[in-house]
Amino acid sequence: MRLAAQGMPPFLTNVGMCMAAAACASNAGSGASELLRLDDVSRHFGSLKAVQQVSFAMKQGELCAVIGPNGAGKTTFFNLISGLLPPTSGQIWFAGENITNWSVARRVGCGIVRTFQITEVFPDLSVFENIRIGVETAAELNGRPFVSSARRRALHRQVDEIVELVDLADKTDRLVGELAHGDQRVVEVGMALSLQPRLLLLDEPTAGMGDAETEHMVELVRRLHASHRMSILFIEHDMDIVFDIAQRITVLDQGCVLAEGTPDGISANEKVRAAYLGEAE
Repeated sequence: MRLAAQGMPPFLTNVGMCMAAAACASNAGSGASELLRLDDVSRHFGSLKAVQQVSFAMKQGELCAVIGPNGAGKTTFFNLISGLLPPTSGQIWFAGENITNWSVARRVGCGIVRTFQITEVFPDLSVFENIRIGVETAAELNGRPFVSSARRRALHRQVDEIVELVDLADKTDRLVGELAHGDQRVVEVGMALSLQPRLLLLDEPTAGMGDAETEHMVELVRRLHASHRMSILFIEHDMDIVFDIAQRITVLDQGCVLAEGTPDGISANEKVRAAYLGEAE
């Protein structure tokens, strides 16, 4: 299938042409090596300091959360990492590469893949077809006039594996637009997984979900981390979820890092309780 940029989820746009060019996997190292680092990163919109001198580091294989009140700078923080916004100052490093000036597509090609607060899927296509688009994009096959039968079968097996991984095998032929909101969010995660992420950014993955849908998403995130050793950084407003699954938590307030640490350390931090947790009670 040939992809048009119009209406395409942002993390897929122009990725195919950049997958091979962004060859930074060799710099990743092994074990608990540093994967992502921000050094004194700021983003200003005129006089508004959305993110102010934020430093952050994340190791390979970690499951980390970002929390904070509305307007704390969380989504801007994600936009800086994924390349949707350039920093006003500071540097961003990924797997040993300075990616501060890299495009979104080049970052996706290097393994930084994200989902969004507003679900980004193709509603008029089936679950299978949505995920197939991502798989073909990662394989740089979009727009090719001919793909061999053997390669096509291999791609379809890969799609089937992702559909199975996200527990949507019984809905593979359903149009995504007909699915419940929670299932649409899971499809978006499946599309992100099809791009073979080394760092998966999830922006409020359970937003708008009911209890059963939330449980499904939380279990999926937990399984991706525990069984597949995936590095995951997520924004979440549900503190029960954050303190249940995150290994480390970073708290943003008014664009600055207020605190960082383990769930136990964050829950006991008086500044955090005053700025955020106390407001949630």
